[in-house]
Amino acid sequence: MQNNQINNKKRHVILALLFLGWCLSYLDRMAMNVGIVEIAKDFNLSPSVMGVVLSSFFAGYALMQLPGGWLADKFGSRKVIAIAILFWSIFTVLTGMAWSLMSMIMIRFMFGLGEGAYPAASSKAIADVFPKAERTSAQTIMMSSNSLGGVIAPLIATPLLVWIGWHNLFITIGILGVFVAALLWYYLSPKNMQVETVEEETVQKASFKDVLKIRTSWQLAIMWFGVSTVVWGLISWMPPYLVNVRGLDLMSMGMLTSIPALAGAVGVIIGGQLIKSLLSGKEKYLAIVSFIIMIVSLYLLFNAPSVSLVITYQAICMFFHGPIVAIIFSLPHKMFSKNVIGSTFGMINLGGMIGAFLAPMVMGYLIEVFNGLYVSAFMYIIACAVLGIFAAAGLITKKNLSSEAHEGTRDETVI
Repeated sequence: MQNNQINNKKRHVILALLFLGWCLSYLDRMAMNVGIVEIAKDFNLSPSVMGVVLSSFFAGYALMQLPGGWLADKFGSRKVIAIAILFWSIFTVLTGMAWSLMSMIMIRFMFGLGEGAYPAASSKAIADVFPKAERTSAQTIMMSSNSLGGVIAPLIATPLLVWIGWHNLFITIGILGVFVAALLWYYLSPKNMQVETVEEETVQKASFKDVLKIRTSWQLAIMWFGVSTVVWGLISWMPPYLVNVRGLDLMSMGMLTSIPALAGAVGVIIGGQLIKSLLSGKEKYLAIVSFIIMIVSLYLLFNAPSVSLVITYQAICMFFHGPIVAIIFSLPHKMFSKNVIGSTFGMINLGGMIGAFLAPMVMGYLIEVFNGLYVSAFMYIIACAVLGIFAAAGLITKKNLSSEAHEGTRDETVI
């Protein structure tokens, strides 16, 4: 009993550290989205070029998803997590030292490569540390850090941006990341990551080639594409929209953007609880309803007559993105053995990061082509959310989850 309590304590400490790593990654990303208004002034950037700067991170981030998952499966989550945080923190510091537009784009691309290895590696750590029955809850808690990071980041980054400027903002955050990398390396030791209880996996070992044969993997990737397009489209362009169109100052903008992020964090946690209990086996219906509410909220957002309603509709949109995130990042733990969890999440996250890469750039181009009008940009992210509905409509349920896994690999290894 005592050993089991110690084991549970170790797992919770590791989960807290993984959560911290995600919050740090979000702070690093959000610093650019908050600082882009001032950076655009210094480098005299047009909306389309601003979009390129914002998207350069996601280019590197997307490219590293599959390699990052493979590296986590092959070399273990500890090494990949620590090296990833150290790598991206170095390039966060270099962001504050950028001397030209091209240097900024290249530095942000390399920054994205560093961060790109973390999602799959952190999910791999969940599979290594937690028994199968506890992985859905642990993964949901960890992924709620994305939205919670969106709450904390503007509250930290915006005052620092005003007080010390964007150059020093990135240098400060980068130095913080070096300490976090050291902390995670120390605590994610092999003895702390062992699961002492022998658990029976309901699935056999499989290769990544087998994962590619499962329809659900592709559906989850497309759903994540739709959600990420909406989320990162809003994160990237709501600050300029609130400042340039709605007339807010930088400090007010930063404080208000934390409200939708908080709603998103709550949505992820509630969504995770729903698919564990009341809506287990009905994930696709929850996803479809959530996508529809997101789309309606987006339409109301860009037609809202006041700033308060803009933030309200954005908060509703972010709340209902939460259940979709919980579904996307919990189903793989039910379907796949942990020897391919890193690669599986790498594939799914690649779909999301393609959406995140395209959103800032496409929206910036549309805003420039339509002479500063944001309506076309919002219509783009709505269209991508509709694509997510089609993917969710064919999503398998708990009842036929294992049967599809068997059918998808009938000729080779059963997952």
